[in-house]
Amino acid sequence: MNPEETQAFEEKIYAFIGRENGPPKKGHDAVNEPMIRHWAEIMGDESPVYTDSEAAINSSKGGIIAPPSMLQTWSMEGYSMAGDFVQDVQRGLHNVFDEHGYTGVLGTNTTTEFFRDLKPGDEVTAHTVIDSISEQKATARGIGYFIETVTTFTDQDGEDVGRQVFRVLKFVPADGDASASSESTDDESPAAPTRIASPRGHDNGWWWNAIDEGKMLIQRCKNCQTLRHPPRPMCGECQSIEWDSIESSMEGEVFSFTTLHYPKIPGYDYPLCCAVISLNEGTRIVSNIVGIDHEDVTIGMKVKGNIEQVDEKTMLPQFYPAQAGE
Repeated sequence: MNPEETQAFEEKIYAFIGRENGPPKKGHDAVNEPMIRHWAEIMGDESPVYTDSEAAINSSKGGIIAPPSMLQTWSMEGYSMAGDFVQDVQRGLHNVFDEHGYTGVLGTNTTTEFFRDLKPGDEVTAHTVIDSISEQKATARGIGYFIETVTTFTDQDGEDVGRQVFRVLKFVPADGDASASSESTDDESPAAPTRIASPRGHDNGWWWNAIDEGKMLIQRCKNCQTLRHPPRPMCGECQSIEWDSIESSMEGEVFSFTTLHYPKIPGYDYPLCCAVISLNEGTRIVSNIVGIDHEDVTIGMKVKGNIEQVDEKTMLPQFYPAQAGE
């Protein structure tokens, strides 16, 4: 975009600052013990103040409380988000970015404050405002703008119980620019976007190198033989920092899964079925279920994995129904 177009575009997006995202969203359910128990089970959190009434009453909490990290879940949209969702202000803002070539989206960070413990019977309402939009930034992903939304959570008495700041980057993917889309011809189609590259560091680079070679390894503690994934420097059982690895057969079953429909991130095929796979070796991995309609995926379904090239730059484990992957 030329300077005049950029100025006109920024006038459009900055007009969203200070606007409420929509009507306050009250949770469909009050804070309740079954949902707390489900959360604690899936997160592996064994604190008795979440699930043991007697222990909780005798603690400083005086009774069952919800894990603070559940704050946002009490007012989340649920399945309606994947269907004919309401076009709220934030989605309208993102549409403006998309129309001008800023099709990439990346969540960068979030900050959450908890003002008091939530207990069964509390009713949570979320109030979200478009708080700020940065000036144009040059990032590793491409040219873009950071958008911050602030959500205040209140209880049934209108008292604040928490606050969350969420920051995303809307950007022009680095392999193209906003002006190119209107100038491309049939002979000069823009390059297909690739998946978001996983960071490779000191503690996990070896795992990704093995994936590139067609092998999926599982980290193992040399001291107590406990398997762990994702890779990390210290054993959670015995705190040893000595480790080796074993090669996975890539056979297992679906422990849990979700299917993503929105938002559609460039480089991924939708619907996108993401699952927690319990591997036969005794640990778990998050991966995609492919080769089957997402509506036919079930908990406990046997799966078999392959290392596959999912775009020009990326090799990833992909899991198929066992009979199709054999």
